[in-house]
Amino acid sequence: MTESIDELTGSQESSQENRRQVLYWRLLARLFDSEEQPSLESASLAVVEDIGLPAGLLDPGTSVDSIVQRHPALAEEFDGLMAPEPLGDSERDRAAEVRRAALAAKVLLNVFATGSGTVSAKQLSRWQSDAGWLEKALGCRPGELRGGKGSGGKGSGGRTPDLGTLIPAIGPQLGELEADLVKRMRLREVLADPTLAAQLTPSMSLIEQLLRDKHNLSGVALANAKSLIRRFVDEVAEVLRTQVAKATVGELDRSVPPKRVFRNLDLDRTIWKNLTNWSPEEERLYVDRLYYRHTVRKTTPNRLIVVVDQSGSMVDSMVNCTILASIFAGLPKVDVHLIAYDTRAIDLTPWVNDPFETLLRTNLGGGNDGPIAMAMARPKIAEPKNTVMVWISDFYEFDRSQPLFEGIEAVHRSGVKFIPVGSVTSSGRQEVNPWFRERFKALGTPVISGHISKLVNELKTFLA
Repeated sequence: MTESIDELTGSQESSQENRRQVLYWRLLARLFDSEEQPSLESASLAVVEDIGLPAGLLDPGTSVDSIVQRHPALAEEFDGLMAPEPLGDSERDRAAEVRRAALAAKVLLNVFATGSGTVSAKQLSRWQSDAGWLEKALGCRPGELRGGKGSGGKGSGGRTPDLGTLIPAIGPQLGELEADLVKRMRLREVLADPTLAAQLTPSMSLIEQLLRDKHNLSGVALANAKSLIRRFVDEVAEVLRTQVAKATVGELDRSVPPKRVFRNLDLDRTIWKNLTNWSPEEERLYVDRLYYRHTVRKTTPNRLIVVVDQSGSMVDSMVNCTILASIFAGLPKVDVHLIAYDTRAIDLTPWVNDPFETLLRTNLGGGNDGPIAMAMARPKIAEPKNTVMVWISDFYEFDRSQPLFEGIEAVHRSGVKFIPVGSVTSSGRQEVNPWFRERFKALGTPVISGHISKLVNELKTFLA
């Protein structure tokens, strides 16, 4: 291309708009055609250099991490870069739009142009990092849209983004891209090499693959797989534990006298109640009685029965709910039981306090036979009014739908608090059988589907 950038883009207002279009045309060309378009490449390079950005933004082989390491000031610009902004009457800053387009194109190209062929551990790690930058650009935490350890909090820029405003909703697509990269990686060979295994970053897609393939691993490979699973479990548990700690706040039990220790001393009340003992001459307050705060909270013995569909489509729910069950099992006077099922049911209660060991005993995949799980769960109901049953599934039971619903209806009418859950992920994009959805609604137990915090808050009202 022989024209200068100014000749290509025109002047004044239309100039900035044309520059922005050049960058996005180059992005589309790169995404849908592996062949380089020389005219678009040279024009984009001219735009990037003209606005003072590094040429490395146009190199698909350079990660966002590398760009930010060389140019630290750009980190702040990537944060919240693509987050939806409220519409206003202020005049558009077209020069700023060009700059944002160059940065956004970099993140989008690195994440969505995944190529083909075998993927190395280093390539997967780089993609995960770039995907994290994309999530930050959208106002989320790294891992949040993909349903990983970053879920459950505000975006990196201090906002709580409405994920429903992201058009299209890309959370599931990011998860699918990551899963495809994991499948294209020779995972068993990577796990057998401690150096390569150390490059892996645990994620939901990687954990799913490890859980599916665990029976084919041994020795060093199995040890590295277990290490990755435990790292992921610990990271997600930390996030969920914080949510539970915030949610499970019971009513103060004033029938129990406050413990007379310094940390419970109510200084304001003590001063107020003893003001009549103030001596103006001595400028001294004489204290007849100390007052202490109540800290003991009312707790009622409860039984929590968690039934989790472990078919392939529910892997993220299986991981999240297994961890969540272990956290609730650690609360005072909460008796937690855990059952997983596909075409068979398995009682995982003996390991409910250790989500890592629980996950190692799951067998992801297969069909669904809810009535078998219900047959195992019902005998665990000792006092219906004091029991909550959480059932996590997409409820696609094929020819077993009616028997399962009849069992659920009987449990609900006995006085058990029944909570059907269609999804326990950050993206909440889980399909739920509409046949069950309508019947649960009529029963007065609508399906919870979406962020795991919904389930935490629902359990709080019963267990607090």
